[in-house]
Amino acid sequence: MSKIRSMRGFLASSIGVTCAAALALPLTPPALAAKARPVPTTEAATTARPAPHAGTPDTAMADRRAAEPYAPGSTQSLPLEPLTRNRATPTGPGAPEQGLPRRAVRHFSLVGVVWDDPEAELHGRVQVRTRAAGTGAWSGWQDVETHNADHAADRGTPESTSGRVRGATAPLWVGDSDGVELRVRSEPESAEADSARHGTAARNLPAAPPLPAGLRLELVDPGDEAQPPGASVDGSRTAGLAGETSAATKASAVTADLALLGATENPALNRAKTEQESFARSAGELTERQQARPYVGPRPRIVTRRGWGANEGLRERGFRYTKKVKAAFVHHTASGNNYRCSQVPSLIRSIYRYHVRSMGWRDIGYNFVIDKCGKIYEGRAGGVARPVLGAHTLGFNSNSMGIAVLGSYDVKKPSSAAVRAIARLTAWKLGLYGVNPRGKTYLKSGGSNLHRKGKNVRLNVISGHRDGFKTECPGRKLYSKLGSARSKAARYQGR
Repeated sequence: MSKIRSMRGFLASSIGVTCAAALALPLTPPALAAKARPVPTTEAATTARPAPHAGTPDTAMADRRAAEPYAPGSTQSLPLEPLTRNRATPTGPGAPEQGLPRRAVRHFSLVGVVWDDPEAELHGRVQVRTRAAGTGAWSGWQDVETHNADHAADRGTPESTSGRVRGATAPLWVGDSDGVELRVRSEPESAEADSARHGTAARNLPAAPPLPAGLRLELVDPGDEAQPPGASVDGSRTAGLAGETSAATKASAVTADLALLGATENPALNRAKTEQESFARSAGELTERQQARPYVGPRPRIVTRRGWGANEGLRERGFRYTKKVKAAFVHHTASGNNYRCSQVPSLIRSIYRYHVRSMGWRDIGYNFVIDKCGKIYEGRAGGVARPVLGAHTLGFNSNSMGIAVLGSYDVKKPSSAAVRAIARLTAWKLGLYGVNPRGKTYLKSGGSNLHRKGKNVRLNVISGHRDGFKTECPGRKLYSKLGSARSKAARYQGR
């Protein structure tokens, strides 16, 4: 009898352990749980991401902005902390060394640092380390380009005076990551560098200027590229309209004369068809001589905003235009060259979110973006053939367009495909306005550190960013290729 009671006790104990273990198991298989995302609703929903790797630090993120709806993508905004080496190091808001210790965070693919005053400059060095989400391996320290104030809307415009604009570094693409470590160190700027940047005589500079107030690390997740609502295989206009928001519809409608509403690209045209299109569009704007010989290059293939997955709910509603396009400014994004061309839609979505959510602009700043494989993408909304007002070259956004080549080109040469894409794009777009890519033009300065406000500045029709503002952009290697781009663009126009 005692043996029977003992056996019953053993069974009861075993069943209890088994039930407890079962209750401790996740209800969703790990592989599915890691991929699970919330279904968007009319209420705010946050992005769902896999948990950080086991055994890594997971510091709470204080003072984080309210979670954004999954639309897709998200931004984590983390205030920096003073980093002290010894008791003599200042620890206040303007401490010369700030950052974040190594920590686990939600997934992100692009980083940048922002601060409160858009006119303040960050004199120093910004370095970041990130942990790859797939392998858990930490990268080495990477430099983030600090001088980014030269990419901005002109002073005094509604975009620059909105009260939302912040100072910022250039963004850096790091790929899918779930851990980060950051350090920002104030460093004295040499008299030569200060003179070059501000166009002034050399002056005595402080040993270590304070860092700007309100420094925050921005971690941008581009989100998954969603299929356009109501899209169909044949791309019909009726299907493209189904389920769209009014903002997305308006963004598509302005280019409906070039492609079907909801299309993911504006297809390339041969030269004859391009000349017919441009003549019909510009007949009232060109001189009789220009109409008789419309020097316009064949329209290149351009991936639309819908094609790279732009969330039209992020940007400001409506569009802003300038009078015409007299010049093109070439930039590099300074976001690094460690990207695959298949990742470019995600990279552009990240820059778009960084420009709007982190820096406070009304839309992505560039009119067009080109990747290292030579593919051209529509940038700021308003129509690829129209004179959309951008925020790319401080002081010279009016009557111009901004073309950004993805990558950093101070020491690395741009690909021949990217240079050829610059030539094809400018041959077509400048040709729509009767402009010779090899020519010169005058633009009135809106004020920069190189040209005073109101000055009529003579520029190459295809210029580098540094021609309008004292900056390293577009990098000396890309800048040296602009002569080749001008010649190619002129040939594409038949000149």
